[in-house]
Amino acid sequence: MIKIWGRKTSVNVQKVMWTVGELELPHERIDIGGPFGKNNEPAYLAMNPNGLVPTLQEDGFLLWESNSIVRYLAAKYGAGKLEPSDLRARAHANSWMDWQLTVAHPPLTPVFWGLVRTPPEKRDHAAIEAGKAKTIAVMKILDAQLAQTPFVAGDTLSMGDIPVALWPTASAASCRSARRSKISSAGLPRSSSVPRSSNTCWRFPSCECTPAKRGCEQNRQHRLRCREVQPPSL
Repeated sequence: MIKIWGRKTSVNVQKVMWTVGELELPHERIDIGGPFGKNNEPAYLAMNPNGLVPTLQEDGFLLWESNSIVRYLAAKYGAGKLEPSDLRARAHANSWMDWQLTVAHPPLTPVFWGLVRTPPEKRDHAAIEAGKAKTIAVMKILDAQLAQTPFVAGDTLSMGDIPVALWPTASAASCRSARRSKISSAGLPRSSSVPRSSNTCWRFPSCECTPAKRGCEQNRQHRLRCREVQPPSL
């Protein structure tokens, strides 16, 4: 069985949890990192020398880096689904996954650390404002793509959507955590602007199942998956 090491409040762990949920893979998730600690202990460092989460363990195989794990699972269990069968669509999906790491991630970091991890009296508001402006500009690139296609790599959900969908949600969560700060959240990207999965809810804190549909099996499973996803912490 697949084991996923990492706290469920980590946005990087959530990438993997969305993937296993989308592919309906049997798995076990083990809390580690953040308030649970143990990620710098020798046993965990032997699996992941970076001391970060997530780490995937499967039949003696170990893999770290969240986007790499998503790619691995999509290739092994979701070929033709999360991993597009068309070469060019697959290339686009990979391109957006890299975009999340190299373009979308850096400007959000000072916003998150400044508003969530730093006491108000020690915040660098200039850095936060600069990060906010860059994050808005970056999300406009994503909005432009989604104005052309329903999902980042085409007409159907792919592995490329998972990192880029969770990252704007992390942006919004960061601002909600700091509503009393001088930084307005009005300009940050709305989670409704990113691609949505019909199977796994990445909206926080709960899924969007309507009361009229909550009795059906599909929505019961939908809600169960939502419980594995909490507001993100980078």
